[in-house]
Amino acid sequence: MQQRQARPRLLQALIDAFSLPDLRRRILFTLGILVVFRFVAHVPIPGVDADALKKLFEDNQLLGMLDMFSGGAMRNFSIAAMGVYPYITASIIMQLLVPVIPKLQALSREGEAGRNKINIYTHWLTVPLAGLQGYGQLVLLTRGDAVSSADGLTVATIILSMTAGTMFLVWLGELITERGIGNGISIIIFAGILAGFPDMVGRGLISKENVGPFIGFALFALATIVMIVIFTEAHRRIPVHYSRSVFRGRRMYRQAGSTHIPLRVNTAGMIPLIFAMSLVILPGTIFSYFTGGVANFFQNWSDHWSYWLVYFVLVLGFAFFYTMVIFEQMELANTLQKQGGFIPGIRPGRDTAAYLSQVVMRITWAGALFLAMVAVMPYIVRHLTGVQVIALSSTAFLIMVGVALDTMKQLEAQLLMRRYEGFLR
Repeated sequence: MQQRQARPRLLQALIDAFSLPDLRRRILFTLGILVVFRFVAHVPIPGVDADALKKLFEDNQLLGMLDMFSGGAMRNFSIAAMGVYPYITASIIMQLLVPVIPKLQALSREGEAGRNKINIYTHWLTVPLAGLQGYGQLVLLTRGDAVSSADGLTVATIILSMTAGTMFLVWLGELITERGIGNGISIIIFAGILAGFPDMVGRGLISKENVGPFIGFALFALATIVMIVIFTEAHRRIPVHYSRSVFRGRRMYRQAGSTHIPLRVNTAGMIPLIFAMSLVILPGTIFSYFTGGVANFFQNWSDHWSYWLVYFVLVLGFAFFYTMVIFEQMELANTLQKQGGFIPGIRPGRDTAAYLSQVVMRITWAGALFLAMVAVMPYIVRHLTGVQVIALSSTAFLIMVGVALDTMKQLEAQLLMRRYEGFLR
C-alpha cells in the first residue's frame, strides 16, 4: 500500500488502466491513432521548395512558433500543416454565437440532440475557415519563394489538400473521443506540440556557448509549468445548502444537505491567449502586403516591447470577457433555486446571481493576470537568459498541462467506475 501511494497519480492510473482489458484496448487504440497522425504530418504537398521553406522558417520567428503547434507539419508544409486549429476557431465562434442567436440558444437546451446539431454546424463552419487559413499560409509561403508555382490549379489543389488534412485530423480526434480515452481533439494538439519539442531542444543543445543560459531557460520553463498546474487546478469553493420537503404517505419529511460550487480561478482556459494572438498578428499580416518604414516596423513588431504590452492588455481583457460569457451561460443562480439550494446568508434569485458574479469577478483578476503573464513569458525569458534558438511558448505549456491533467482525471474516473462495478458484483 505504501508503494502504491508513493507512485505519482498519473503513473499509477496508467498502470491500473493497463491491468483492465477494455481500458488497455482504449489506450492502445489512442496510441495507434496518434501514429497515423504523425504519419500524415510528414506527407508533403507537391510544388514546394524545401530549401526556401527552411530558410523562411529560420528568418520568421512567428512561423517557427506556429510550426511547433503543428508538430513540424507546417515546416514540412504537409497536408496537416494547419492541424485542427480551424476546428478550434469554429468551436470558439459557435460558443460566442450560442448566447446571441436564439435558435442556437434553444438547441443548446435540447440536451444531447441539440449539442449534436451544434457540433454539425461547427464542422460545416470549419471547412471555409480551413480554406481561408490555408490560402493565408499559401500567400505567406509564396511571398517567401517557398512555392514554385502559384497558378490557379496549383493554388486550388494545395488549399483542398490542406482543408482535407484538417478535416481528417478532426475525424481522428473524434475517433479517440469515441473509442479511445477521450478528449480526442485536445490529444491531437498535445501530440503535435510534444512532437516539436525534441527538435527545438536539440537546436538549443547544439550551440555549446549557450549551455549556461540554456540551464536558466530550462529552470524558467519548469517554473512556468509548476505555476500553470497551480492556477489550472485552483478554485474557490462556494458553500451551498439544500433543503427539501419530501412526502412519504401522509407525512412530510425535511431533508437537508450541504456541498459546494467550485469556481475555477482560470475559467477561460487558453481561449483569451488565442483571441489576443489572433489580433496582435493581424497588423503584421496586413502590412506584409506593403513596403516602407511603417510596414517594416509592423512586419517585425514581435521583436518590440510594445507588441508584448498590447498582447498583455488584450489577454487581460479577453479573460474577463470570455469568463463572463461562460458564467452567464451556466445560470448557476437559477439552477440552485430550482434544485432547492441556497448559499448561506444570501437570498435565492437575484441576490445569489449578484453575489456569484462578484466572486467570479474577483477571482478572475488572479486568473487573468496569470494568463497575461503566461502570454509575455517568452519575451521575459528571452531577455533574461539570452537564448534565441529556443522559443519558449508558455501557451504550448498551458495546453500540454491542461490536456495531461484532463486525461489523468478521465483515466481515474474510468477506473473508479469499474471498481464500483466490481464491488457491486
